[in-house]
Amino acid sequence: QVQLVESGGGLVQPGGSLRLSCAASGSILSIYTMGWYRQTPGKQRELVASITTGGNIHYVDSVKGRFTGSRDNAQNTLSLQMDSLKPEDTAVYYCNTYPPYADYWGQGTQVTVSS
Repeated sequence: QVQLVESGGGLVQPGGSLRLSCAASGSILSIYTMGWYRQTPGKQRELVASITTGGNIHYVDSVKGRFTGSRDNAQNTLSLQMDSLKPEDTAVYYCNTYPPYADYWGQGTQVTVSS
């Protein structure tokens, strides 16, 4: 059974940085394109970045130049370095396959950007 566990969230001031991690059970990261997603109350979950097994990364426009995704297939981990954070980045962040598989959603990790 696949489990994805996100970590690394927290409270940070605008302009600050956080590094999120996603630990995956099994060999899912070596098989699937993965994605980082985020969700704020009352809004649909949105894709932030997708990372292919070969390491090609697509970012949504709102985070381009500020977020950097990476993956370590051997360690079954996915990372998201978030720099120059803005209040509008506040959300719960999740990892999942891309496109997402409903059964794989984890608890997510809360990121709050506030002064």
